[in-house]
Amino acid sequence: MAKTAQFDRNEVIEKATNLYWKKGYHATSMRNLQDEIDMRPGSIYAAFGSKDGLFKEALKNYAQHGLASIELCRQGNASPLGALKDFVKAQVIETAQGAPNGVCMLAKTLSELTSEHQELLDETKAHLSKVVDEFVKLIEQAQQMGELDKEKSATDLANYLQIQITGLRTFAKMNNDKVVLESIIDDIFAHHPF
Repeated sequence: MAKTAQFDRNEVIEKATNLYWKKGYHATSMRNLQDEIDMRPGSIYAAFGSKDGLFKEALKNYAQHGLASIELCRQGNASPLGALKDFVKAQVIETAQGAPNGVCMLAKTLSELTSEHQELLDETKAHLSKVVDEFVKLIEQAQQMGELDKEKSATDLANYLQIQITGLRTFAKMNNDKVVLESIIDDIFAHHPF
């Protein structure tokens, strides 16, 4: 008779996500993982294959949270551009204090890892691409509704927005004044390519 897992996989992945996000891939040891998720190394390897396997699950989990957040902003806003603005504010302002690390876990991973971990880098890039694809969809909807100039490239605007989020999240680690951050975000949507 096969043994069934004695842990909640989603809970373990959530805890691992927060730990990896807080410490980064290299600074997270197997000891850190076993203490955080309350699993022994043998159980981690049996469930996830390796530290890398658990990290991949954490990256996927993090990206799914981001995509779900975009969807919530979309559902809560009649304006596609308003949904994007709400998402940026949530990512920059709310994560500045309420998350394990104010910097995006995906951006942090891209900065930390080298080609020695090419598979993890490729996985991270794929998740970031999915987020940008969602930005493109909202920008195209905004163009169809007349909120944005149809002559502008939706992909270029989506990439610009990703760059702004990354920069703002880093800036928020230095200056997490909510009023300042909201003003900067408002300015991005009022005066720049949007």
